Amino acid sequence: MGKFDLFNKFTTPVIIIGENKETVFTNNTFKRIFRDFDNIKKFSHKLDYDAVALEIDSTMVFSPVFQAYSSKEDFVTHVKYQTATNEYLYFDMNSTKKGKYTVIFLKDVTAEVKLANLQKQNQSYQKKISTLSEENASMSKIKLQAQSQAMKLLLLNKISNIIRESINTSVILKSALRELSEMFGAFRAYYAAAVDEGFVIKESTDKKDINKTISFDKSVNDFIAERKVSCITCRKEYKEAEPFRENVQRIVMPIYHLNNLLGVIVLSTKQKIKLDDTLEVLEGVSSQLGNAINQAELYKKNEQMVVDLKKALKELKETQLQLINSEKMASLGQLVAGVAHEINTPLAAIKSNNEVAKKLIEQIEDIDLKDLLKETNGIDSEAIERINLLVVSLRKYVRLDEAELQEADINQEMDLTLELLRHETKNRIEIVKNYGKIPPVKCYPNMLNQVFTNILQNAIHAIKDKGTITIDTSYKNKRLTVKIKDDGCGIKEPQKIFDMGYTTKGVGVGTGMGLAISQKIIEKHKGKIDVKTKINKGSEFSVTIPGE
Repeated sequence: MGKFDLFNKFTTPVIIIGENKETVFTNNTFKRIFRDFDNIKKFSHKLDYDAVALEIDSTMVFSPVFQAYSSKEDFVTHVKYQTATNEYLYFDMNSTKKGKYTVIFLKDVTAEVKLANLQKQNQSYQKKISTLSEENASMSKIKLQAQSQAMKLLLLNKISNIIRESINTSVILKSALRELSEMFGAFRAYYAAAVDEGFVIKESTDKKDINKTISFDKSVNDFIAERKVSCITCRKEYKEAEPFRENVQRIVMPIYHLNNLLGVIVLSTKQKIKLDDTLEVLEGVSSQLGNAINQAELYKKNEQMVVDLKKALKELKETQLQLINSEKMASLGQLVAGVAHEINTPLAAIKSNNEVAKKLIEQIEDIDLKDLLKETNGIDSEAIERINLLVVSLRKYVRLDEAELQEADINQEMDLTLELLRHETKNRIEIVKNYGKIPPVKCYPNMLNQVFTNILQNAIHAIKDKGTITIDTSYKNKRLTVKIKDDGCGIKEPQKIFDMGYTTKGVGVGTGMGLAISQKIIEKHKGKIDVKTKINKGSEFSVTIPGE
């Protein structure tokens, strides 16, 4: 058994320092509490205390361990220790000299210190609570005094908000009646508009007697004429009403705008009302409602005018669009007719010469030369037929026959449009035709061709390199459906594509009128045009019109 093992029986931490400031012994309690103990120097730096020896110059002067070691007598102090987790422990430190050893005892008083601190905090909180209680009692008095006024201001504020948020007379009056009923505990409230023979109930919280004509006795009419609020105990709401089973408080509040009587608000309640407490509020409500009702009525009169103007503007824009389109098609028809005439004249000469050349070739004896010229003559014949087909297609495309409905083969009309766009799809875009069996459909063919052209051109421009355009036609339940699908870039804002002026193409490329015109054309056919699209996946336009 070692000479210091006796200290292991101590329940307080014990550390023994030798004459060279080295740690000689730490008991089990010390090791348990100070598990992060490494050496006496580091340990001393983690201790802190208030007492300082003024005449010692060493930096260790701030260490209670150094003071205990340096003191020739027993040393007592209170220390604070900071753990590795930044928690503070508190100890009563006692040191004694045993020959060349300094024995330091550390009594843990952390709980006592924390308790003392909590007690101080509690005392502080108790003082604050006492102060707050006094302030609360004072505030309660102020609150009671202000509550009545606050309720009045709240009512005015609510009605002001209602008036600001609505310009509908019915909404304003219903909301005002509801708020006034809550404030006065009214079991019935209504608004009666002023008419020559009296008043007519227009709004009521119980929807009773709506549009009924009513009147009041002379005393109430005098109050109304003087723009004053009447509050009396009575058995009837108005002269023509059935009497109540008991007396009630009735408030009649006139509503004026400038010098014009608009009507009255009537409240019936079983509560006892002191008019002096609420008169200012009711007068404020009356003034606001008078202005609001007048403005709402003016708005109502102008509302229809705005609707009519919007409708007229819409019709004007549609007419303008149709005129632009008609003028464009008429100009295009004249232009195509002129160009076709100019092309046909030299084309007839070329065709005649081609026929003559064909006969002369047969008389050539040189077989190789004859075959070469035959091949050249055949190519020229195909070119002539191609030019002739394009001229015929152009004439059909721009024919000015929109004044009357005509029967048309939609599949042929689609082929006609594709033929005119062949130069844009050739060797780049595959056209897949899924034509259904369709009977002749009554329509405006040139207009539908214009719709097909606009949709197909958009599909062609949406395909940057190579791609596919699929066309499906079908006829079911006496309705024609044409679907044109591409695998192009898609449309970013599909909800805007039918707006006039909106285009996804560059400046100078698109006018933003094509699909807007197309929509009007389909509407003229009493049909519908829709689009489904996904970015980088493609778009599908669907046109549906009645088949008869």
